[in-house]
Amino acid sequence: MNRLRGAVVAAVALTSLAFAPAVAAGKPPAPPSGKPPIVMDKSVVDVQILALNDFHGNLEPPSGSSGRVGTPPNTVDAGGAEYLATHVKALEATNRNTVVVSAGDLIGASPLLSALFHDEPTIEAMNQIGLDINAVGNHEFDEGADELLRMQNGGCHPTDGCLDGDGFAGADFQFLAANVVDESSGDTIFPPYTIENYNGAKVAFIGMTLEGTPLIVSPSGVAGLQFNDEADTVNALVPRLKQMGVSAIVVLVHEGGLPAAFGINECNGISGPIVDIVDRMDPRVDLVISGHTHQPYNCVIDGIPVTSAYSFGRLVTDIDMRVDRAKKEVTSIAIENKIVTRDVPEDAGITSLIERYDVIAAPIANRVIGSITATITRTANPAGESALGDVIADAQLDATDDPGFGDAVAAFMNPGGIRADLTYAGSSAGEGDGNVTYGEMFTVQPFGNSLVTMTLTGTQIDTLLEQQFEGAFRILQVSDGFTYTWSQSAPVGSKVDIATIAIDGVAIDPAASYRVTVNSFLADGGDRFPVLVEGTNRLGGAVDTDAFEAYFVANSPVSPGPQNRITLVP
Repeated sequence: MNRLRGAVVAAVALTSLAFAPAVAAGKPPAPPSGKPPIVMDKSVVDVQILALNDFHGNLEPPSGSSGRVGTPPNTVDAGGAEYLATHVKALEATNRNTVVVSAGDLIGASPLLSALFHDEPTIEAMNQIGLDINAVGNHEFDEGADELLRMQNGGCHPTDGCLDGDGFAGADFQFLAANVVDESSGDTIFPPYTIENYNGAKVAFIGMTLEGTPLIVSPSGVAGLQFNDEADTVNALVPRLKQMGVSAIVVLVHEGGLPAAFGINECNGISGPIVDIVDRMDPRVDLVISGHTHQPYNCVIDGIPVTSAYSFGRLVTDIDMRVDRAKKEVTSIAIENKIVTRDVPEDAGITSLIERYDVIAAPIANRVIGSITATITRTANPAGESALGDVIADAQLDATDDPGFGDAVAAFMNPGGIRADLTYAGSSAGEGDGNVTYGEMFTVQPFGNSLVTMTLTGTQIDTLLEQQFEGAFRILQVSDGFTYTWSQSAPVGSKVDIATIAIDGVAIDPAASYRVTVNSFLADGGDRFPVLVEGTNRLGGAVDTDAFEAYFVANSPVSPGPQNRITLVP
């Protein structure tokens, strides 16, 4: 279906949107600055939207490939809150009708500098940057709904207090959660939308996370909450907003797509959940700002512009939207993903904030916990096994295999919980090549999950492995001594032959019981492994980072895992 709404019309097929910046048909030619020309028609209002997503508390410039934009060898250093603030302020200066928005995962899965303080530094930094709206993402729920409400409203942490000693006032910006409903009250936990008025032009922003959030966060953190369908939620709100005289509707949704090829202002064969969501949206939606997949794109899907600004603050999406107040409609939209380069001055206020928290965090972050023989990466081989996944699973088994501490014979680690590589080269902390600091280790596993050892039957272990292939592949990393084979061509539900599953070379018995270790996220059924909820005789263990540190203390220098425990056959 081709959607025609005034001048905001997709004039080209989706597959031909391989240019930058993307401009909706009907827009007057722009001057060299890329900004729409100034018009004297008093019924027209130019609104600028500056968007980001998946910041994940990256106050300092992200390291390695996570801090670059482009494809090798043509890459550019990007990201860092000091530079993001400078870029945002420069763009704001071009239009006083500017709103700064985020499409979720502003916090959660954060580096130590933010995570050590329960992400309070990121909230304070975004207050300084001038963020106006944040749609909740799945990682906003990492510490539960009550903690997320504290991020909005302020107050010291109920257990740790205010670690920086000066209190916490909360967010100056508004969290939105249109599709997250408290089952006991029937109300959304945050407002479903907010309306901004620009000289009589009302622009509504609807914010939400992905419906599947309960499947990828700790179930205990979202207990009592209902997560509704994204498109259905939007469609129910559109008539109400139009009755309120809204001229433009912008959706901030923490769900995204997967382009077939990289391009920060391209739309190369976009696929993934966002396509279906937008296809089902009311055609009166004018713009969708997305996230979650950590991909950059600049698309038009079924007539609606759809954007994503990569991750970690490496891009900011600059959107110029022209609104006709009299007709109450959008007449044009121009969009460009812009790199947050590091060749601009650092924002002094953000620098001061980072330095203040650095002083408190440094003794913890820079403490050397062990060493490695070479870089250990989370890059998986064709079977789905990574060298770092091997090491983490080994550490978790080592922490729980002794009598009285679990008696575990195997450990399983979810790949999504491994957030960074361990690099051999020394960092700016000066620890030296090959040495691993607590901060580097924490960046690899920033969730603070505890270990849980439980009893599963051989049949349940087989079910666990089969559940890896239901939906998106998420191959669990396995500890030393645990081996199995899976088939690429076999149907879902029959990819693993139970006869190939072995512990220390001995095939498992379907009827026998085995003690296995996972983190608390998986133990609650996270990442869609419901069989782990059935595990019996549960024993809580150490925090995952403590187990990882103890492994390094006992085994340094640690070598990359062998990646030979999981075998793939055609």
